[in-house]
Amino acid sequence: MNRSVDRGAPKDAGSAVMPEVGALALFTDLYELKMLQAYLEEGMEQDAVFSLFVRRLPEARNYLLACGLDTVLDFLERVRFTDDDIRYVASLGGFSRRFLDRLKAFRFTGEVHAVPEGTPVFANEPLLEVIAPIAQGQLIETLVMNQVHLQTVLASKAARVVAAAQGRAVVDFGARRMHGIDAALKAARAFYIAGVASTSNVVAGRIYGIPVAGTMAHSYIQAHDSEQEAFRAFAALYPDTILLVDTYDTLVGVQRVIELARRLGGAFRVSAVRLDSGDLGQLAKASRALLDAAGLQRVQIFASGGLDETEVERLVATGAPIDGFGVGTAMGVSEDKPALDIAYKLSEYAGKGRLKLSTGKPVLPGRKQIFRREQGGRATGDIIGCDDEKLPGRPLMRTVMQNGRRLPEAALSLSEVRAHAEREIAMLPDHVRRIAPAHPPYPVEVSKRLQEKQARIAKEVSG
Repeated sequence: MNRSVDRGAPKDAGSAVMPEVGALALFTDLYELKMLQAYLEEGMEQDAVFSLFVRRLPEARNYLLACGLDTVLDFLERVRFTDDDIRYVASLGGFSRRFLDRLKAFRFTGEVHAVPEGTPVFANEPLLEVIAPIAQGQLIETLVMNQVHLQTVLASKAARVVAAAQGRAVVDFGARRMHGIDAALKAARAFYIAGVASTSNVVAGRIYGIPVAGTMAHSYIQAHDSEQEAFRAFAALYPDTILLVDTYDTLVGVQRVIELARRLGGAFRVSAVRLDSGDLGQLAKASRALLDAAGLQRVQIFASGGLDETEVERLVATGAPIDGFGVGTAMGVSEDKPALDIAYKLSEYAGKGRLKLSTGKPVLPGRKQIFRREQGGRATGDIIGCDDEKLPGRPLMRTVMQNGRRLPEAALSLSEVRAHAEREIAMLPDHVRRIAPAHPPYPVEVSKRLQEKQARIAKEVSG
């Protein structure tokens, strides 16, 4: 629905501001710093592998859409401890001068292997793996989990809404109820990757180059002495606008749009009416009938108001003549499934595979690769194997950072990431792309060699 888019360390509690991503070295849990000092005292400085993965998919998700890698790479390239950071850590007590000096010199020098953003992933598949001296890989755990978790949750939710809309435009209306400014900004980017057409969030549009869209609020209508006066004034200033028609009575509002069209004649250019309450399906059908009878077939219908993928799917399935959807809170906070069982776990240290034997929390040891088997342009199943295995299928994980620097092939534009997501989602089986639970689930297996490696290490550590 293109016509609906208008392109275009604090010194005290009162002075706190959001720091740049590179200045977020202290966005970590205290136990990470304690472990870093312990590693230093014990001389443990060899390379480690940390794997980031989701243990199980939520019941309402057939797949997850990987997102957040760009933020992680940006952070790793720029992370530094400032003098103020060092003074604050010193004030906590328990940290030696030697350790504080090491923090001051901290730089990330490792590698990152990851699936590209916009790639569908499944349970126990690594979204990314960090290969670096153990202290470096340990310190970044909190931020890596935070950012990849948030953005993957939201991209995955948005992909469901886009699928439910079946080609109709979806606009992000959720910023005002999201959990803070960072979440709202990262959400707009994640939504766009997942196929959402535009966002109402102006600063996200500026930062990421996402198309921005906006209509009008009920307050504008209320501020005028009459609905007719509000429509006339707004359309005079913004001729191609969408007019909100449900402030008082939806169908009366549509009639007033028709009256405005008669008065303006050839100068009438209103692109759509917006329905924001009531039975959207029935109101859309009645509105369409009124507009068509008045010769306004080109005026589209845009719907909003408490929508999620289930309601969008219902409206589409019942034939509601709606051309686009504004989706807010339900998508903005992934209301039904706001959290994933995501983990960032040590899988190798000093060249030796490591794992956990905790009940329900398995870790696949070592560096890994995901092989996606395909037939006739469709994905048929994945195999998680050791990184040096040659197995059937397309390898998904790529080297995106070496020596602490992002590789050129990982410097993708947002439009390239969005196009990648569209292609990869389209390759999934039809029943996996739908929002109903997939029966059977998409198949993922662990290679025989990786299973044997896991069993051998488990025997060693438990013996």
